[in-house]
Amino acid sequence: MRINKKLGLVIFLGVQIIAIAILKNYPEFVEQFYSNGIYVFLSKLMRYVFGWLPFSVGDVFYTLASIYLIRWFFINRKRVVKDTLNWLLDIGATLSVVYFAFHILWAFNYYRQPLYKSLNIEAEYSTEQLLSFTEKLIAKSNIIHNKLAQNDTVKVEFPFTKSEIFDKVKNGYEILSVEYPHLDYQPKSIKKSIYSIPLTYMGFSGYLNPFTNEAQVDALIPTYKFPTTSCHEVAHQLGYAAENEANFIGSLAAIHNEDIYFKYSGYTFALRHSLAELYKRDSEAYYKILETVNKGIIKNYLEVQDFWMAYRNPLEPVFKKTFDNFLKANNQSNGMKSYNYVVALYVNYYQDKEL
Repeated sequence: MRINKKLGLVIFLGVQIIAIAILKNYPEFVEQFYSNGIYVFLSKLMRYVFGWLPFSVGDVFYTLASIYLIRWFFINRKRVVKDTLNWLLDIGATLSVVYFAFHILWAFNYYRQPLYKSLNIEAEYSTEQLLSFTEKLIAKSNIIHNKLAQNDTVKVEFPFTKSEIFDKVKNGYEILSVEYPHLDYQPKSIKKSIYSIPLTYMGFSGYLNPFTNEAQVDALIPTYKFPTTSCHEVAHQLGYAAENEANFIGSLAAIHNEDIYFKYSGYTFALRHSLAELYKRDSEAYYKILETVNKGIIKNYLEVQDFWMAYRNPLEPVFKKTFDNFLKANNQSNGMKSYNYVVALYVNYYQDKEL
């Protein structure tokens, strides 16, 4: 590539950064023209192209890209001193192309209108509202647990393979799309990540590949977590970049699924978040209400906790901090703490709806 083209791409990178800084101030524009416009077409196109393949094209792409980068840096290591300017232009030009692809294919969704505005619900709630919602959620979760377990002290065992769970994910979104047409999910593109082992050690249960629009799920996580994790990644595919919103949409899809095991996973997922928030606001009420939760549900929570504890390592906090900074750099000012804001969506969404 000629120097003038490289320089042009580097300048274009600066233009992109400035344009995105301006675009952050116009979420309604992003919502209308990108998230509900260009992105709908692009995401479906990529799922049609890559979704039918039995392996993760995105993971293969990352592998080949990593090998190429290592080879390139090795071959060009001497240029750092001899031809520094050209070396930097190569890197800048590459970053410019990747940055553009990342945003046009998915990441502009970080700047869309907040979900609570789209749903026309409140963004705040009182501790009394949280307590009332949590009590209803416990009652619903206990009822479903009693249908699936031998007694209230036994955890629920899921009778499906993880691939079978992938096949069931679409049903919940089909039902949701009756009320919210933009949540229609087709075609399907959910896959087990070939990097499941390193992903687990990093402390993540899944991710969306923005360049192929494939939903990647950690194949090692407990089956109990597979429905909500899969639905969460599909929510990202549908354009909900914020983690709290993907949690909300994903759990709604699990709750609306006709399969009772999906419902159990969805309701208890919402319950875990609600209990955690109640503990922060009123620990006395938390300990009192916790006694009413079926012991079997707690055992499912502990199953997940024990799984992650088995993979804890000194580098995990580093990866979590890196992802936290990534979220903050992409219009999520609270970083990974934004996961907790899903409770506000739950409480206000179900304010006038039956669980």
